[in-house]
Amino acid sequence: MSTTTHTHASAQAHRPWLAGLDRYAIGLSGLCMVHCLATSVLLALMSTAGGVLLDPIFHEIGLTIAIMLGAVALGRGVLHHGHALPAAMGAFGLGIMGGAMTLPHDASGLETVWTVAGVALLALGHELNRRAAH
Repeated sequence: MSTTTHTHASAQAHRPWLAGLDRYAIGLSGLCMVHCLATSVLLALMSTAGGVLLDPIFHEIGLTIAIMLGAVALGRGVLHHGHALPAAMGAFGLGIMGGAMTLPHDASGLETVWTVAGVALLALGHELNRRAAH
């Protein structure tokens, strides 16, 4: 076992939660996607329930968590494996998600389409990061 591999394995043993950050972020992306699609369906079915889920603070908190988790997991990945593509892909997805928040919550569905696209790109960035680390 090389020194670098041993050092990496040793660091991971002391902080196992760090190794799982990309998986947590992918899971959060999945939850976000489910939320966006469910909100659209609920909005179409029941405007009252949709109104609760469309509260701007709900989206602002979710995006803030995604940005923090992405910065830690994807930034750590660049430092660990040296590949910038996963972080760039994740940042692009986060940017699309942020831009989608500026669109109106209406029946056109554009906000949902752009949010789901951003979430998918963010999840892809985390998956690329996870693969580059192994």
